[in-house]
Amino acid sequence: MNYSIYKGRYAPSPSGRLHLGNILSSLLAWLDVRSNRGSLVFRLEDLDPDRSYDEYARLMADDLLWLGLDWDEGWRPGGSLKFTQGARNALYEDAFDTLRRRGLIYPCYCSRAQRLAASAPHPGDACDHGCQCRQFSASERAELERRGRKPAWKVMVPDRTISFTDGHYGTVEEKLGESGDFIVRRSDGVFAYQLAVSVDDADMGITSVVRARDLLSSTVRQIWLIEELGGTPPKYTHAPLMTAPDGRKLSKREGDLNMETLRQRYSPEELLGHIAAMSGLRENASPVTAKELAADFSWDRVSINDIIIDI
Repeated sequence: MNYSIYKGRYAPSPSGRLHLGNILSSLLAWLDVRSNRGSLVFRLEDLDPDRSYDEYARLMADDLLWLGLDWDEGWRPGGSLKFTQGARNALYEDAFDTLRRRGLIYPCYCSRAQRLAASAPHPGDACDHGCQCRQFSASERAELERRGRKPAWKVMVPDRTISFTDGHYGTVEEKLGESGDFIVRRSDGVFAYQLAVSVDDADMGITSVVRARDLLSSTVRQIWLIEELGGTPPKYTHAPLMTAPDGRKLSKREGDLNMETLRQRYSPEELLGHIAAMSGLRENASPVTAKELAADFSWDRVSINDIIIDI
């Protein structure tokens, strides 16, 4: 890996059509890399086979290219699968085995309902330190499995404070233990987001991660995991969310202002002009190209506050 190269990434999940909030994050990731003369990777976060669709992946790629947001390496329709998480299981297995050999993970037999009771940026991947599965003996685990209980696997997080400087929100400090033990492999064998994204960023030599603010709270887990696995964490920069007037963030599942609707209503330059004005990159919504925005891009211009959209 060549860490002297400034390298960012798009990492969408092909679970629905891109919406306006996704486009803002993608635009900022593109501007961050292009203004630093870096390289951009497109990979698909398609871990969950029940929520990943090839057609949405193709539409995502087409929408980004329609806006002028190209990339240097990564997934393309009909191309290499090495940039899809679904084809990278061997890497996740290696990382999982490393954590297990070091005694950092344990099987968890809690029901999904119990796991969802804990707050987490990705529902179901965290649990507090009260998880009794930590304390189970080998015989107790064997009895549960004899009854047909298949465990998920969780990281046993240490009581450690991690701090980092976010490229937009400044110094962030968090006690790793406060967010609790988190899942690295589901009970059905699917690797969890936190493990996969950490392995991928380290393996691909990503030096700059730009993504929406709702993932800010998961950053300390990924920093810790990357370091435990011998990698170098990237610089993280989080973007404001686009929300409905009631505070709900825009959603693929709800179909909020997705690209099918937006492409019928605007040209690429018109849409980028509106996004630039809403986010603070421009004073007005005049049509603009991505290259024009990159010419004088600065994070200082981007809004700190979330952006309210009247859906």
